[in-house]
Amino acid sequence: MSALDPATLDTLIEEATIDAYGEDEQLTGLFTMIEENLALPFTTTVLGVEVSVVGVELAEDGRVVARCTRGSVRQDIGILDLPLPEPDPEGSQWIEAYRHWAR
Repeated sequence: MSALDPATLDTLIEEATIDAYGEDEQLTGLFTMIEENLALPFTTTVLGVEVSVVGVELAEDGRVVARCTRGSVRQDIGILDLPLPEPDPEGSQWIEAYRHWAR
């Protein structure tokens, strides 16, 4: 993933959370930006296996997860743990902003 400078990440976070009160609303704002801007589907490699990322969801436990498929098998992987392909898919700057915010 291309590294954005902290000021750019802070600007993205501010854009996503401008009307948010508290962490839950901030998370929802960041998830919404990922969901609306990440170009899907895309292919990446997880544990040496090629998978298709076909969606993102906000899990009940408060994590943003990527819905990954390979054939008929489906697995949700925390988006903070998802290795992104090169070149980065369009909209992946929102994942980077979410990673920065989650620290």
